[in-house]
Amino acid sequence: MNAFTYTRVDDVAGAVRSIAGDGAARFIAGGTNLLDLMKENVERPSRLIDITHLPLRAIELTSDGGLRIGALVTNTDVAYHPEIERRYPLLSRAILAGASAQLRNMASVGGNLMQRTRCAYFYDNATPCNKRTPGAGCSAIGGFTRYHAILGTSEHCIAVHPSDMCVALAALEAVVRVTGPDGERAIAFEDFHRVPGDTPHIDTNKRPDEIITAVELPARGFAERYAYLKVRDRASYAFALVSVAAALRMTAGTIEEGRVALGAVAHKPWRDRAAESALAGRPASRQTFERVADELVRGARDFGLNRFKIPLAKRAIVRSLEQAAATNGGGRP
Repeated sequence: MNAFTYTRVDDVAGAVRSIAGDGAARFIAGGTNLLDLMKENVERPSRLIDITHLPLRAIELTSDGGLRIGALVTNTDVAYHPEIERRYPLLSRAILAGASAQLRNMASVGGNLMQRTRCAYFYDNATPCNKRTPGAGCSAIGGFTRYHAILGTSEHCIAVHPSDMCVALAALEAVVRVTGPDGERAIAFEDFHRVPGDTPHIDTNKRPDEIITAVELPARGFAERYAYLKVRDRASYAFALVSVAAALRMTAGTIEEGRVALGAVAHKPWRDRAAESALAGRPASRQTFERVADELVRGARDFGLNRFKIPLAKRAIVRSLEQAAATNGGGRP
């Protein structure tokens, strides 16, 4: 671990000033990802800016009937908040499917959005990685690819985004609030994370001199018909092989609106609105769900050892949609 200095800030303006003045500085809150990266010498910040004293720990109603979650609210507090459980149970289920209770107690909402890939080659400084060193090459391509992406890949990177929470936020169409030197702006969740393209070292569309202040949820949370399905190698404390957040709005067995977000298959939580649109006006049947699953995974590309992910993703989509269509909504993780 490299030497670094430490600064604590007490307001958002001070945090923005601190990060804008030092491109090698990093914000730290719970530290559940950043400290791991520092120990492995993947991240080598010149300075840590402690933001744990910022007033960003509230969960409150918005003027349009939605919910605003401060960036420093812990994953545990989100998962068990009464309004989240009542109005956005999909989000609660997704968070509880991730990590361990100890990590959820420390991890913040903003940090969860910013966590980096768990690709083994990214963590291994002995191997070339375009995410660590642009232009170095991607060791995963041609390597051990069991956990890697099948959608949205490029010749420069096939890593996946590891978050469970973010998959649910994608399905719910959340909005990310950030503040920088030019003031506050909103980023639609589907535009927050990036596919790798030829710049895999850039994970998000948040600028380096901005700080996440909140995540806002729309008024409608699909509380009646939802499911979060996480397929993994073991039942606890494991990253997904494939995960699916499904949400439906139905009348008399006919789907009015459907949303499906996939995790662990791409560099970002994956949605395909054109494929989702095929749900509208259709019966909530296995045939409908299989057709949508085929569309969602159309264009998938395997890299050898992750070939199984393509049929697995299709089956997981169908299963999650069937769970969402059930009378009592989705099951527990």
